[in-house]
Amino acid sequence: MKYHYLIAGLIATASGMAHAEVTMERLLAAGSEEEAGNWLMIGKTFDLNRFSPLDQINSSNVEGLRLVMAAPVGGMEPAGFGIGAMQTTPLVDDGFLYLSDPWGTPYKYDLTSETAARPVWICDTGIDKDPSQGILLANRGLALSGNNVVSVLPDGRVVACDSDTGDVVWDVQVATEVGEGFTNSPQVIGDRIIVGQSYGDWATRGWIAAIDANSGEELWRFYTIPEPGEPGSETWLCEQTGNPDCWKTGGGAAWVAGSYDPESNLVFWGTGNPVPMYDPEYRPGDNLYTNSTVALDADTGELAWYFQYTPGDYMDYDEVGPALLVEANINGEDRKVMARFGRNGIFYTLDRNSGAYINSVAYVGNLNWTEGIDPKTGLPIEYDPEADLQSYAIGRITRAGDTATTCPNIQGGTNFFPTAYNPELGLAYAGGIEGCSDLSVRAVDPGDVLPGNIFIGGAGVNSGEQTGSINAVDVATNTVTATLNTPYPLYGGVMASADLLWAGHMDGTFSAYNASTLDELWSMNVGTSFSAAPITFLVNGTQYVAITGGGLGVGGGLAPELSNMQAANMLWVFALDS
Repeated sequence: MKYHYLIAGLIATASGMAHAEVTMERLLAAGSEEEAGNWLMIGKTFDLNRFSPLDQINSSNVEGLRLVMAAPVGGMEPAGFGIGAMQTTPLVDDGFLYLSDPWGTPYKYDLTSETAARPVWICDTGIDKDPSQGILLANRGLALSGNNVVSVLPDGRVVACDSDTGDVVWDVQVATEVGEGFTNSPQVIGDRIIVGQSYGDWATRGWIAAIDANSGEELWRFYTIPEPGEPGSETWLCEQTGNPDCWKTGGGAAWVAGSYDPESNLVFWGTGNPVPMYDPEYRPGDNLYTNSTVALDADTGELAWYFQYTPGDYMDYDEVGPALLVEANINGEDRKVMARFGRNGIFYTLDRNSGAYINSVAYVGNLNWTEGIDPKTGLPIEYDPEADLQSYAIGRITRAGDTATTCPNIQGGTNFFPTAYNPELGLAYAGGIEGCSDLSVRAVDPGDVLPGNIFIGGAGVNSGEQTGSINAVDVATNTVTATLNTPYPLYGGVMASADLLWAGHMDGTFSAYNASTLDELWSMNVGTSFSAAPITFLVNGTQYVAITGGGLGVGGGLAPELSNMQAANMLWVFALDS
């Protein structure tokens, strides 16, 4: 079933402009000249670099940018924590734009008139919008596969909609346990779609799975929390607590899509915090494979390597953020690396084939949770491999009443926010939060833990003023080359194109910056708070920039002075003055 907009001639026009299927060959070529005008997957290319070579819009003329198209988006129905956040990255194929609302509902717009974003269809996924559901609504984007538009839903289903008609092609319940569901975007690799179980904080066990792109049939599943007897299970010391099943509610959610290296056939996904997030006494040990990057064989789901950033985490430093795959000359050696901005405030580079640590640098202005990173292991220097409970530089928070203040804020550094890499400049970019959080523990009896209910085990509240920053890091030299401090936290993502960097802000301002210096070159306030990242593309040979805004963009109370901003989910499209 679908909803049609009965605009005269629209359906006939849309059906008469069918475009080529999105094949693996096209996805592999997403960064080529042939596909430069499209944006076929959330990171633009498999490496998640979010870099476009399009240069019609550049630093010399960006001041002439203006708003040329806009369209309202639905999905304002609340559930659990209220209305959802517009965190989706739109996709564009031959002048047609696809996006999802916070409920994961797919929309298709026709931009070929260049004067209006005309709605073509809304795919009816049949999602139950029960406001009593205790979930945090977010959806970070769609995937294009063949002639299908694929979405993952908070109720644990994966749905494929026909890209021409909006009809549901297949609908599969992939997440089946209480409390499980999806907020990430799907990752298409050939005839496989990779998805991640997103609701770890709801007392569930994280996993990453591959399903058949033509039927939705599950092909493999990797659990981010190993069961007893599996490698890594020895890092869950549940027997010490009198609750031998603590691993079953261990979290490790995978709520942001990974990157993919065709050469090694590895996918790189980040994993979330152990659960309960603030009470390590409930689940002592290093808690593998939480707070990690896991490299998995795309065909089998077998673990090739992992790197854990903060063992035994009690500061809510999920490490689900994007893994940038880049090539850099480091210390005179050409290296294929995985570079990423950690939520814990540290930028890391690893060897992408082995996971070996190369180097790191702090990118936030205030970082106090560790005194530094061991240059041999890449682990915090306070880490004690013999300890059941870690005590980092801020000290432990305990059931006895000990509290701590950790910097950066529990939401990052950077968080799920899409990052970017400009290969022409060798710079990686991230927007994020500058601030701290006060932490405390509230012990919960295992008998009171129910899957599907959020399981925090304490509290992390904003400590003092929270501001923001955008940082540029030279991957080859491991140095922060430019920093732009902002009055509000950056709660969305960035995009690089030509000699520009783009970002939306919480107060409704959309901006373009010099890619080297981060000096602002253009901005416009459109009034919707941004928690999504922009894209750029061509329609009839003209370059456009688009971003979605609205929803709960004020980021969990990070900017109380913006609390009166009204939610209005929107698509905004910009171009140069003609």
